[in-house]
Amino acid sequence: MSDLIAKPNEHRFAPYVRILGKGKTGSRSLTREEARAAMEMILRGQVKDVQLGAFLMLLRVKEESADELTGFVEAARMQISAPISLSTDLDWSSYAGKRKHLPWFLLSALTLADHGVRLFMHGAGGHTKGRLYTESVLNALGIASCETWMDVERALATRQFAFMPLRNICPPLQAMIDLRNEFGLRSPVHTLVRLLNPLTAPYSIQSVFHPAYALNHQQASIDLEQPHSSVFKGEGGEIERRPEATSKVYSVHNGLMSEENWPKLAEGRQDQPEQLDIELLRDIWRGITSDEYGELAIVGTLAVVLRLLQRADNPEAAMVLAQEYWQSRNKSRL
Repeated sequence: MSDLIAKPNEHRFAPYVRILGKGKTGSRSLTREEARAAMEMILRGQVKDVQLGAFLMLLRVKEESADELTGFVEAARMQISAPISLSTDLDWSSYAGKRKHLPWFLLSALTLADHGVRLFMHGAGGHTKGRLYTESVLNALGIASCETWMDVERALATRQFAFMPLRNICPPLQAMIDLRNEFGLRSPVHTLVRLLNPLTAPYSIQSVFHPAYALNHQQASIDLEQPHSSVFKGEGGEIERRPEATSKVYSVHNGLMSEENWPKLAEGRQDQPEQLDIELLRDIWRGITSDEYGELAIVGTLAVVLRLLQRADNPEAAMVLAQEYWQSRNKSRL
């Protein structure tokens, strides 16, 4: 605890920056308790901008530990005022945005909602130029974002699906996400929000840009006592299975970790479309047209989530069930 004693005339947050920035031999990771206390100060506005920038970038260079992620999430959850009575089955985070392909995962999520899964999705957009973000795509498809928790309750009751932007869940976290353009880099905030699970759903699905981060997500889920979770490297960082790639899914079920290899669904690298036409998502949903890559991504993603939800005993059975779910979707939803 001596590391946290501020020197005379020193700001109370300075020790947290010093712990991370004392060089190769003197620095260390924050403990879970230190991370929670540091994030509490940040979210309460008790930290100067220069300190926040230094803190986030030192973490970025070092790479955040599972203990740090756990402490950050615990602090963030204390700032969220979601009603205790509001329950959902599955938490789905969406913070990366899509650049190369359409967000096919949205059709996977809506298919789950069609089959009785109360799904809460949250995300943030606009922080990286040239990407399609979930909120804008859903709005274009006629699915309005939820501004209040009452809106979420109504959406879940009527559609089994609700999307709420981070700015309405925890504004200080949104403010830190928005620093992306000032830093020129993502910060650890992009990782912690994926673990946020604001409604404490028993099932949580996550995605990462870099496979190495998956292990930290897995351990943080254990530490946060998340009953069931899965994380994998998705297309563009979103929760979307890449048909042309093998996937390793890292899961937690009742405190036990597991890993599972999922095979490719298509051989060779798939062509990137010249433009991303959101209306194609509606046409695919309604069965007006088809798209081989898109439908493989939809069904493949569905299968991973169905496996998480324990509705299938293995990847092969999950794929069969996912295809059944997709074929029996409510085509009039969109």
